[in-house]
Amino acid sequence: MVTKRSLFYWVRQSSLKLQLLLIVIIFVTVAARVFPLEMQKRIVNEAISLKRLDLLYLYCGGFIGSVLLASLLKYAINVIQTYIGETALARMRRELYSHVMTLPLSFFRKSSPGTVIAALVQELSSAGEFVGQAVAIPVTNILTLLAFGGYLFYLNPLLAGLSFALYPLLIYLLPKLQRRTNHWNKERVDATRVLSSKINETMTGIHEVHGNGSYKIENRKFAQYVKELFRVRIIWTLYRQGVKVLNNLFQNMGPFILFLVGGWLAINGRFDLGALVAFLSAYEKIYDPWRELMDFYQIYQDATTRYDKTMDYFDVEPEFKVVPEETRDPVDMEGVIDVNSLVFEVEGGIRLLNGIDLHLEHGEHLAVVGFSGSGKSTLAQCIGQLYKYTGGSVTLDGKEVSEMAKSDVIHNLGIVAQEPFIFDGTIKENLLYGLESDFPEDIPRDEWGEVKDRSKLPSLDRMIEVLQQVGIFQDVLRFGLNTVLEDDKQELKQKLIAIRTTFQRDHGPELADYLEFFDENKYLDHSSVAANITFGNPNEERFTQEKLTSNEYFQKFLDDSQLKMPLLTLGVELARSTVDILGSLPPDAVFFEQSPIDSDELDEYKELVAQMKKRRINELSDEEKDKFLRLGLRFKPGVHKMVALPDFLKNMILEARAAFKEQVEKDMPEAFSFYRKSAYIDSQSILDNILFGKAKTEQHQVQDRISQSIVMLLIEEDLLETIAGIGMQFRVGTKGDRLSGGQKQKLAIARSFIKEPPVLIMDEATSALDNRSQSRIQNLIETKWKGRSTLISVVHRLDIIKKFDKVAVMKAGKIVEMGPYDELMQKKGMLYELVHGSRVQ
Repeated sequence: MVTKRSLFYWVRQSSLKLQLLLIVIIFVTVAARVFPLEMQKRIVNEAISLKRLDLLYLYCGGFIGSVLLASLLKYAINVIQTYIGETALARMRRELYSHVMTLPLSFFRKSSPGTVIAALVQELSSAGEFVGQAVAIPVTNILTLLAFGGYLFYLNPLLAGLSFALYPLLIYLLPKLQRRTNHWNKERVDATRVLSSKINETMTGIHEVHGNGSYKIENRKFAQYVKELFRVRIIWTLYRQGVKVLNNLFQNMGPFILFLVGGWLAINGRFDLGALVAFLSAYEKIYDPWRELMDFYQIYQDATTRYDKTMDYFDVEPEFKVVPEETRDPVDMEGVIDVNSLVFEVEGGIRLLNGIDLHLEHGEHLAVVGFSGSGKSTLAQCIGQLYKYTGGSVTLDGKEVSEMAKSDVIHNLGIVAQEPFIFDGTIKENLLYGLESDFPEDIPRDEWGEVKDRSKLPSLDRMIEVLQQVGIFQDVLRFGLNTVLEDDKQELKQKLIAIRTTFQRDHGPELADYLEFFDENKYLDHSSVAANITFGNPNEERFTQEKLTSNEYFQKFLDDSQLKMPLLTLGVELARSTVDILGSLPPDAVFFEQSPIDSDELDEYKELVAQMKKRRINELSDEEKDKFLRLGLRFKPGVHKMVALPDFLKNMILEARAAFKEQVEKDMPEAFSFYRKSAYIDSQSILDNILFGKAKTEQHQVQDRISQSIVMLLIEEDLLETIAGIGMQFRVGTKGDRLSGGQKQKLAIARSFIKEPPVLIMDEATSALDNRSQSRIQNLIETKWKGRSTLISVVHRLDIIKKFDKVAVMKAGKIVEMGPYDELMQKKGMLYELVHGSRVQ
């Protein structure tokens, strides 16, 4: 198990070839670092003393050459050790993450996500850094110390001995300080984790904080955690700085001895000047490897502390085997379930399940109902091997569930939770999530783990069938229609242009009251003035509608087209009319739906309108003109009915449209995608390209009618599956936050259905769905799954359990009655009381 491995395991497992290469480079590097010292001595004693330029050039060349070589080799050492360290760190994270995934659910109930994240992402970093340096740093610096020390003794044994006299004292004191530093570093790590967990808890439950107004309570709790971390960090920093001060003192005491003793020897002629220069230089350099060794020692201590702490935290045995001990494919089962005297006990001796017995033949359907807290979900989770029961027996086709490998269980079981989790990725990835995890490991996969051979996966038709069954297909189709296609879809784009033509020909007349099709020769009443001028989709942000008033290119075009003054006048008129109509109303969004002025802009335009009573347009500042011009460019005659657009201005805008297109295509052809009937608009969605126009209303009935017309065309052109396939590539966001609660639940149900498992467990799986969708899923289960899959369904609606083969009623962790619905109702027992509400839960 990965948590049992020591830190040095990863050092031993690193690449032997790279470690050997490192050692060779280190030996050469040490020689290259010592060589300049001898060159210094010879430059002083020979080249300068004898005044020989040839020797000066030779020795200086040797000096700089060795310095450059040492620098290059040092860089190579750093690159190699970084690669070794990062490789080890990546492997650590992979293997620890793999272990964490197998830990029991009880571990995650006690551990906050923040703590697990910090351990995997942050705490292991120092361990990876240590593994990279474990060979290079000690070998390099010990060899360098020995080489420099040997050279010092070669120059003057007495002076060298005095220089090294301080080392034993440092070696004695430093570990003592470091041990205290390590102790408080552990305390710091623990305090930081606790603080992180508290922050994560508060952020997760922020709705409760707001709902209860418990700001002061949470602030007091947080202040205590911060205070404790403050105390620990202060003590840790004092010890850490003590180590640094001791090192600095040692570094500065050495030169004092050298100058005192070495100077005396040189004055008395017992030590030549060149040797003294070389000795001083060597002593200065000898501290570098010593300092690096001390830094490495601190890295080692920090890495050991963090690594041991992390591994101890996750040192929990998985409850179930992931794969069977023998190499084989997962076992195929029929789905016969037997539960005998089942007990599930938690801490404190509390039994959530107590003596459960039940039997289900292949294809039988069981509804589990009962009071809140009766153990319904716990029973389903024990049968599904999510919890390890503490007593009794659960067998699947005679095999004990607690002893089965996880691979056998997931091969034969589909589970839908009450609150299903949707992973970041595409709809398709989430749909096939349970299926892909069931494939053998030897099937070729890409770097993200997806199966390369698509023939192993369900066909597109099969995926669409399942999506239709659970009622999410229309959503997926909508996602596809709202997709902006990539450049490599040219063949599909041509087909969509043909559909556009057919759509306008066959459905244009009947939808004329709801759609305004793009026509370069007509003014578009439901598009803004700006959109009528540009008549295209901007590909650059500076040409978006809100940026046009600050766009010099567009401003110059308005001046040249003599449109600026008419549009300014239009803006002033719009402002006056809007202020007159809405000025006294509250800033409610309903009142501003058909207004060119947003509710948060109303006060600003009120002030401008008041000023216009005393001033003319040409007396306005540039900023004020921009505001009126922005209003004029926003104007949509078909929406903003408070002002009429003069015919002469419409004609001017149509003339400007052609001129703008010609000018932009000449000056900056990539800035706009202009609307052409025969061209696909790359920057717009599939739906917008088919419509090639603007909807005049947002009413759902109208949108549905338009969508139905488009779907019929897609079916006729054999493109429905293609668009649905594109919709399956819709990215659902973190935790599926781009989907509604109902969409998430439907996708989770589809994820289990597509596996067609022999056993299906649904734990209040339709609770987030509306009644119509719940009935749809229930009818599907009754018609498609009865007799094919054994079903255990924890049910929250008692009106849907009549057609189940058996109903189990639970209370206080026990099944108090079980049998067919009609039989139990005739007994007028617990189920009867639940259905008729004669007891208060």
